[in-house]
Amino acid sequence: MSKSRAKISDAAFERVATGLVEALERGTKAWPLPEPPMSDPDFPPIPPTSPHRLFEEGLGILSIDRGMFDRHLNTVVELLVPHRMNLSDDPFEIHQKWLRRRMDDVAHRLLFHIATDWLAQAFDPHAPNTDRWWLSISLLNGLATVPYGQPVHQGYHLVESIALAERPGTWHTQPDAGPQHMDWNPHAAVPRMSSTVVAHDHGVTAARWLLERLEDGDLDRRLLLLEWVRLLLERKPLIEPLGLKDILLRRASDPVAEVANKVTLCLAKAIEADRDFGHQLAQRLHEREDVLVRRAMADVLTRLFRRLTWDALPFLDDMLSSEDEGVLAAASATVGDVRYLDKELWADRLKQLVEHPLAIVRRNIVSNLREYIQYDPTDSRGIFHNLWKDGDEVVRSRLRELMIRMEEIAPEHFATQVKALHDAKVDLNPLWEPLTLRRTERSHAWQAWLVGKGPQPVSEQRAVHVSELEAPESLPDVDDALRSLDG
Repeated sequence: MSKSRAKISDAAFERVATGLVEALERGTKAWPLPEPPMSDPDFPPIPPTSPHRLFEEGLGILSIDRGMFDRHLNTVVELLVPHRMNLSDDPFEIHQKWLRRRMDDVAHRLLFHIATDWLAQAFDPHAPNTDRWWLSISLLNGLATVPYGQPVHQGYHLVESIALAERPGTWHTQPDAGPQHMDWNPHAAVPRMSSTVVAHDHGVTAARWLLERLEDGDLDRRLLLLEWVRLLLERKPLIEPLGLKDILLRRASDPVAEVANKVTLCLAKAIEADRDFGHQLAQRLHEREDVLVRRAMADVLTRLFRRLTWDALPFLDDMLSSEDEGVLAAASATVGDVRYLDKELWADRLKQLVEHPLAIVRRNIVSNLREYIQYDPTDSRGIFHNLWKDGDEVVRSRLRELMIRMEEIAPEHFATQVKALHDAKVDLNPLWEPLTLRRTERSHAWQAWLVGKGPQPVSEQRAVHVSELEAPESLPDVDDALRSLDG
């Protein structure tokens, strides 16, 4: 072992040993620990007598199994160091100073690797190690302190493994290795893995113990809990056994708005799992007065419309009457989803928002006008007319682009709208100026038609040729075909 590698290894070992004791102290505050989901009937599990005894055992195993530590250290260093060196270079030597400055991160990742290793030994199907179980569950509980980084991603996988009572890395949805994979062995006899997730009774009890510890913890641990719940909702067979519905309902009433805000991210999956429960959860969140939660509910309103349909309409109406600009901006951008329920109701909602005092609300309406004109070409509600008279330059610019596009693809609808605006003595110069620059002849033709000095322009779109899958009797001249393409 090189000197640089030895120095990094010693420094990391010291940090890991200190962090291990600190994490075990935090993880054993809730005593006693849950029973191991798996055990050998010939060797019944003997629970630790005290947390102090567990600390000594953890440090002893860490000191004895130095090979395991160095193996995990190599893995962590390969993941962390920048990949800007030759394959033959030693990362411990090239990035020695860089690693020393990030030793806390290295030690933190190492602790999660150690917890994973111990949990894998505890779930060994042939010889489950119950001593490793007490260490791994308390270590994971002690490491689950912040709602980001390793506690979210690696911690979630460990919780899922505990609930299933299977070794970490045994994924039920992982396909079998085939000839296209590096690890394929045509002579291996590997049992086919099932795609069905089956909760383990004792594993679920241990996982619920861990979730309860997070729920009873401080703000960061409750936020981490919801990150885990959001990921666990992907495993439908685990929702009922782990009591995720009860957790979401309780956290929706959390005194801290930031926690309830995280619950909104779980709404879509909760509704897919149980529509009635999801609707109840959405109502509980909607009843909160926190601005942060109301804005979050407005942001997920489109997802609610797709899953709750008509039951999401009262949420939209309440949000449109809000006094918060953020809620109004998000809710008005979701009005377009009403057209999938009832287009008449959708058009009436647009009419109500045309004269809204907030500019962002009127701007959001413009994106609905293309479908609205197709639904009501005569604009019987005067939405187009009122928006054109709006003094907001952003609204005027968006309408102008819409009108120019409409003139190209739907001249009959353009004629109806521009005629109505002309008869109302509305200034159309902001429309004619860009249209003249883009299509001078069409602009002059439309202006002449409005004052009665010319016919109404018609569509310039050429008919699309539909193949009859038969050879034509005569082919066009090549020059004529090229001129047609150039035109």
